[in-house]
Parts: sequence; C-alpha cells; structure tokens
Amino acid sequence: MRVLSGIQPSGRLHIGNFFGAMRQHLQLQSEHDCFYFIADFHALTSNPCPADVARHTLDVAMDYLALGLDHEKTVFWRQSDVPEVTELTWLLSCVTPMGLLQRCVSFKEKVAQGLSPNHGLFAYPVLQAADILIYKSDMVPVGADQKQHIEVTRDIAVRFNSSYGEVFTIPKEYIIESVAVVPGTDGQKMSKSYGNTIEMFEPEEDVRKKIMKIVTDSTPVEMPKDPDNCNVFALLELFASQEELTEWENKYRTGGVGYGEAKKRLADLMIEYFSPFRAKRAELESNIDYVKSVLAKGAKRAKAIAVQTLTEARKAVGLEM
Repeated sequence: MRVLSGIQPSGRLHIGNFFGAMRQHLQLQSEHDCFYFIADFHALTSNPCPADVARHTLDVAMDYLALGLDHEKTVFWRQSDVPEVTELTWLLSCVTPMGLLQRCVSFKEKVAQGLSPNHGLFAYPVLQAADILIYKSDMVPVGADQKQHIEVTRDIAVRFNSSYGEVFTIPKEYIIESVAVVPGTDGQKMSKSYGNTIEMFEPEEDVRKKIMKIVTDSTPVEMPKDPDNCNVFALLELFASQEELTEWENKYRTGGVGYGEAKKRLADLMIEYFSPFRAKRAELESNIDYVKSVLAKGAKRAKAIAVQTLTEARKAVGLEM
C-alpha cells in the first residue's frame, strides 16, 4: 500500500508533533511504500517570513532523518520541488464545487485563530487533494479530527473520474492511533500557536526550564494528588516505563511527593529518550548539503510519478494534442 503524508514547516517540531504523528509515520516505513513531503506550499497560506520557510524546511528534514526516516526506502522531499502538483490543483479546482470548500471546518477554525482569510487558505483542500492524488496514494495517515480532509479528496477524485475517466486512485484514511492530547506547559494542547511547546532537540537546559514551568495546581507536598488531572503526569505517561508509572501513580495518590520532584524526573526521562536522536541531528546540522541532497533525491523519485499522473490527467481533460 502506498502511504502519503505531509507536514508543514511552520516552526521547530515538538513532542506533541512526535507523539501525534511523526512516530507513527516512522513506524509505517517497515510495512508500506511511504511518501512523506515537507509542505512548504501549504505553509505560505499564513504569509510567513521567507527566511523562516527555508529554515523551518531544513529543520523538519533534519528532525525526520535524525529520528530514523529511511530515505532509501521512503520517498522524502520538499513539496515545491515537484511543481506539477500546482498544475494538477488547477485541473481539480475546475471540478470542485464551491459548497464543498465552504463546508470545510479547517478554514473556519484558522480564520477564528486570526489568520487572514486569503484564497490560498480557503482553497488549500484542493492542493491537498492534488498532493494525495498525484502520487496514486492508497492511504493517508490522519488524526480522527482530520478525517474530513480525506473525505474532500475522495469527493474531488470521484467527480474528476466521473467526468473524465478513471485517472485517480480513491484514497482511504488511515486513522492514527495517537496518544491522548499532549499538554503544553500551560495545560492547553501543545501547539506552536500557543507558545507552550517543548521541542525535541532544543538545548537540554531549556528543556529542563520549560518542564519546571509546567502549570500544576497548588496541592501541598504532603497531600494526595490526582494523576488523572495533572499535566506533569500526562507527560510522564509518554516517557516512563509502566513499572515506574505505577510507582508515580501510587506516590501521587498517597501524598508526600511534590510536583517539582515529578518535573525533574520528567526532564531526565525526556532528555534520555531523545539523546541518541539528538546526536544524529547534531551531525546533520553540520552537513546541510547532505540534507539537501536527500530532499533532492526524494524529489526526483516523486517527480517521476507526478509527471506520469499529470500527463494522464491532461490527456483526460483534452490538454494533450
């Protein structure tokens, strides 16, 4: 099965990204034909600083490679290096009803968060559909809350195929079995937009400082605490062994342990978990040309498929003479 997914270069990746999608992406490599791209075209909908787009693209590439992405097996590239996807977007736009896009909740959510309601933001589901369809993708890993994106893609593909013939594979969603929402330092969902993230590869001293600032309640050290309503314990669940987690749960419910002690242990566990990946990332940071070559090689492999699919679509609509 061909699996496709993309990730926007909107900033340094954090542990919420890792446990939410990245870990599953890496696991799928051993089971499927995986295509993963860095969605720099999509990142432009928020009008970011140009220098940030370039820097964050390299950051995403280094993070994935450091964490174990196998670029020999997995096709890994920068979206904009295969511009055929933008031409296919136009062909798909011409069969996409306005009402379909108007029903997309993501656009409404982004505008509510303060993003400018530009055309790119409104029409990005068509570009997303082109990303999926141009590579004949069978499955797209998404969270349960992103299922609508794949439904829109399927709708667009069916409409095109009904009008012009069976050009596109109709993809299915692969619902990622992620952990519960990863809390940020303020207790909200960890997100760059909230400024509450803990990055995987930031300096260890910064990791410890951020963890010590995690919001907790004011329960005294000697009193019992509720592990089910504690941001620190929720993060411990991601890193501690089941045996150690049981010990911490008993300590919480018995009392006599402070949140500060739990935070210090959390910092140690997180730094230890990412330590081997941190060393690999440091190597990549000193060899940016290698990182760029990996993306270029992936783009070449992706482009070969994209050109073939686009040619089929052009013939179908009458653009090839």
